[in-house]
Amino acid sequence: MNQTSSKKFCDGVSRRNFLRVGALAPFGVTLPGIFQAEAASNLKGNQRSVIMIYLSGGMAHQDSFDLKPNAPIEVRGEFKPIPTNVSGIEISEHLPKLAACADKYIILRSLVGQIDEHSSFQSTTGYPMSETKRDNKPHFGSVISKVQGQVNPSVPAFVDLFPTMQHKPYNSPSSGFLGRASSGVRLDGEGIDNMKLQGLTSSRFEDRKILLEQVDAFRRNSDRLEVSGMNQNYQRAFEVLTSSKLVEAIDVTKEPSKVRERYGKGSSKHLGDGGPLWNDQLLMARRLVEAGSRCVTVAYGFWDTHGNNFKHMKEHLPTFDQGVSALIEDIYARGMDKTTTVCVWGEFGRTPKINKDAGRDHWSRVNFALLAGGGMKTGQVIGSTDSSAGSAKDNPINYLDVLATIYSNMGIDPHAMVVDISGRPNPILPSTVSPISRVYS
Repeated sequence: MNQTSSKKFCDGVSRRNFLRVGALAPFGVTLPGIFQAEAASNLKGNQRSVIMIYLSGGMAHQDSFDLKPNAPIEVRGEFKPIPTNVSGIEISEHLPKLAACADKYIILRSLVGQIDEHSSFQSTTGYPMSETKRDNKPHFGSVISKVQGQVNPSVPAFVDLFPTMQHKPYNSPSSGFLGRASSGVRLDGEGIDNMKLQGLTSSRFEDRKILLEQVDAFRRNSDRLEVSGMNQNYQRAFEVLTSSKLVEAIDVTKEPSKVRERYGKGSSKHLGDGGPLWNDQLLMARRLVEAGSRCVTVAYGFWDTHGNNFKHMKEHLPTFDQGVSALIEDIYARGMDKTTTVCVWGEFGRTPKINKDAGRDHWSRVNFALLAGGGMKTGQVIGSTDSSAGSAKDNPINYLDVLATIYSNMGIDPHAMVVDISGRPNPILPSTVSPISRVYS
């Protein structure tokens, strides 16, 4: 670090820490890459958006949305199915609130194509971690940001609510070959606190802006390539940090008490080496979409239940049930169901047979997902598994088709090309995948 970059201002805050105020913390001095996407020309009322909830660790599908009550005890486990408000559809007894709104979502019970890998990469890029890193594949939120840009210049197109998790592959992949301009703005626990500016008045904040501009003036000769074009990006950054829109969007205390009670709170404390079961983030996601974000991603809970699967699920499914059902019902109640897609899924399913530790191990052969909103035909189950929930029986669905469906709902052709930072066209998804037709009919 040179002397300029480590210089402190009058209040003792370093230039580096100044740059880290608010949601910019995870990006350090990469401000030029954060706000280069141009504002979209479409009106907010026509804005399409997606909220993806990633279940770190992989939830047991047999104990949540694909129970097998007629299977042997070592397969069916402890939980019983209950009817939902859609005739013929049953889910776990520990999901009564989701059972009451099954008409508002789709259960995909026959996802195939995933590999045994504890990472978010398959869910967020469409590719395994090794392939994502090798080919520099981008996060799907970065693709959306690149293709569609911002709705509101004060609100990022892509907001990532993933916290920093102990198991590194659970964390969000980068914007890859799309470059920093398409990166999501990360709002983890520390970033959320910083967004409130922690007592800074607008006048003091403006003073810091002037100081920063003066310091950068001295650096232009030596850092010409780095500083070129920064002024506009700094201005965009300050627009976000000083605008009330983003701060208010993540401030769930502004919601009526009944709404907050409906969502429930959960906890910001991480579970295992995965994410927290924090329902405030689900409410933040809805508020961010209303503020103008196109894509919001949430890492939710920890579901790697090699041991004590049923104890863990009994403890945590009720929080999941309350938060996810609240989000889905809220999307519909607020008239957002035609334009906002909600996707809930993890990296794989769990073994049909319960192990000696009362747990279920990794099972990539088949998995589940929930889809809601997006103008889709809800209140249905697509696909089925065999008698032990071990393999897809009817209508196997490649997991990449879920991402293709999300893109389609966003108004993006999943087979279109997206231009990387070198100007080369790259396919968004392979030509072999396609949106799931049954979600529309």
